[in-house]
Amino acid sequence: MVGEGVLHECLQHPQVEQVLVVGRRSCGVTDSRLKELLVPDFFDLSSIQNHVVGYNACFFCLGISSIGMKEPEFHKLTYELTMNFATTLVTRNPEMTFCYISGAGTNEKGRMMWARVKGKTESDLTRLGFARVYNFRPGIIKPTKGLKNTLSFYHYLGWLIPVIKLIAPGNVCSLKEIGLAMINAAGKGYQKQVLEVRDIVALSKE
Repeated sequence: MVGEGVLHECLQHPQVEQVLVVGRRSCGVTDSRLKELLVPDFFDLSSIQNHVVGYNACFFCLGISSIGMKEPEFHKLTYELTMNFATTLVTRNPEMTFCYISGAGTNEKGRMMWARVKGKTESDLTRLGFARVYNFRPGIIKPTKGLKNTLSFYHYLGWLIPVIKLIAPGNVCSLKEIGLAMINAAGKGYQKQVLEVRDIVALSKE
């Protein structure tokens, strides 16, 4: 859902010259500025190493829910997979800006397993050697109308989002705001490496 929304904003933005989508299957979008690389196994990136050179930024939106998962499996699919991809990029694009979609409540020393794993991922990404790393922690996300990968939760309970935003504005941002904030982070930078919801909203308007 987040990847599709960020891609949508990139292809709408006049300052984005080219987008390379790396995924397990085609994103189903056609645009003159869009290229795709299909990777069946994100733990084996040997086939794409020569195709990821020369890009200014990576918007890493791949993720999985921790529901029903044991920590070793979640650690592999969250920490190890992300670090494998990021390490491949940084050796070829050390001047790149890396934007990572994490989540509200992430804490490397927290009680929740997923929060600790994502917290370690955030922390270790900042040490890899990228020019800039930004960890985005969205909470409840208002989806972009018309996109096909909106989570079922939002189809059924989306009407609650305006109410939640009124009561707790620091917990809600839109998919559009996430995409624009990532583009602005790559183009202009930001004073924080960890962006909570209020930071995401603020950066999206710069």
